Amino acid sequence: MKDLTISAIDRQNILNNLEAINNIQSYLGVTGMLFKNEYRFTKDQISEFYNIDISTIDSYLSNYDKELKHNGYELLKGKLLKSFKEEFGGIINIQSKTTQLGVFNFRAFLNLGMLLVESEMAKAVRSKMLDIVIDTLNDQLGGSTKYINQRDEDFFHSMLKEPHYRKEFTTALHDCLELGPYKYGYYTDEIYRFIFKENAKEYKHILNLKDNENVRDTMYSEVLNLIASFETGIAHEMQAKFTALGRKLSKHEMDELLVSFANHPLHKPHIENARTKMATRDYGFRKVLHDNLENYITSIDLSDYQRFLGDKSQSLQERINDNIEIFKRLKDR
Repeated sequence: MKDLTISAIDRQNILNNLEAINNIQSYLGVTGMLFKNEYRFTKDQISEFYNIDISTIDSYLSNYDKELKHNGYELLKGKLLKSFKEEFGGIINIQSKTTQLGVFNFRAFLNLGMLLVESEMAKAVRSKMLDIVIDTLNDQLGGSTKYINQRDEDFFHSMLKEPHYRKEFTTALHDCLELGPYKYGYYTDEIYRFIFKENAKEYKHILNLKDNENVRDTMYSEVLNLIASFETGIAHEMQAKFTALGRKLSKHEMDELLVSFANHPLHKPHIENARTKMATRDYGFRKVLHDNLENYITSIDLSDYQRFLGDKSQSLQERINDNIEIFKRLKDR
């Protein structure tokens, strides 16, 4: 993880992890004023906690206006300000002529602390914050993020369908391509390179997988679905070419077919999406960087935290147990 003061992606990854934010708030013991179901803090309270001047806060609000507002800084006006004055006017000093009042919720309170370079308190908070985020993630996942992809409900469905599409691909390679057994691994790697710019060996190295661990067991559902789409699509194209030629394809012909298929504009948005999901989630959840996909890294969505760590997430074994009848039917086929 990079220095929080310079990495907007790392800041947002923490701020979107609501479980970690709750744990940070409990550790710091700061509450503020509960207003409209959120704790709020005025500039004076922020100034006192971080031991900085109001002018420093205003400077950061000017330079990071969009980010701080996105994470909960708000200007209270009109009826909202009137309601806030009625509730807290006796606790804090609000001038009667005030027509708008800037307040921070706790996420914006932390957001500012991630940015401040002038405050020793903010520096200390950042240091502890990172420990709490790591501890929270370990608690939620039992100490390992390697198979966090399997906690997504969509992975379960992708896992059930993937062998069928894989079989179509390997059958087409067997029947339609004039090459030895190495073709199965070679063209699987070629598909990986087109989709996420790494072969299986490189992917295993980045995720520190053992030789006996299957790379697809660690892939997100969007990536698995795109691989399946490539494999079944290429299988179809191979069979059509095989029929047209009346013979098996040469390696050169297969390479041309694969390049033509992979570069079709139809695949571009799906490839871009798969690369973004892989790069972003692996950086945010697994703390690993795919060098060839670095430009695709964004912050993890709030919805993704719920998807992989929230109430709907389950371990793969729990999903299998909940769907045991499906597995029995598959076994009986």
